Amino acid sequence: MRSALLSAVAGCVLLLAPAVHAQELKIGYVNSDRLLRDAIPAKHALAKLEAEFSRREKELADIAARLKSASDRLDKDSPTLTEGERARRQRELVEQDRDFQRKRREIQEDFNQRKYEEQAALVERANKVIKQIFDQEKYDLIVQEAVFVGPRVDITDKVIRALNAQAGK
Repeated sequence: MRSALLSAVAGCVLLLAPAVHAQELKIGYVNSDRLLRDAIPAKHALAKLEAEFSRREKELADIAARLKSASDRLDKDSPTLTEGERARRQRELVEQDRDFQRKRREIQEDFNQRKYEEQAALVERANKVIKQIFDQEKYDLIVQEAVFVGPRVDITDKVIRALNAQAGK
């Protein structure tokens, strides 16, 4: 009786095995770096950031030029200045340089924050597109991080095309 039951279970497993094996997993991979670099919305976001920060960068370059000019003037005038005057001008230069460095850090921090915000918005849009592809094409799994990926499962171009199409609307 026991062997008959085991034979029946084994037979069922053997009958079901081809059906389970025939239903292959559909897996996709999306390269996030390429997405954030190559998609039109990513390029638009970068151009927007550059335009947004170009005025501040120009101001920073002007301050740097003025600092260099003042330093060169101090070096040139140094032999003819009194010790007190030379020390005063050096303190002013150090203070101006400190202000310059602070402004540069603030601009860099602001830029990084804005870049993060733009990337987060793009990632959110990309995830919606990936979800649509997942549902429409009946994927079982889509991953964004992997050690090795074959071209057969890489759907990055498909996601980029879908994002670009949305950007055109």
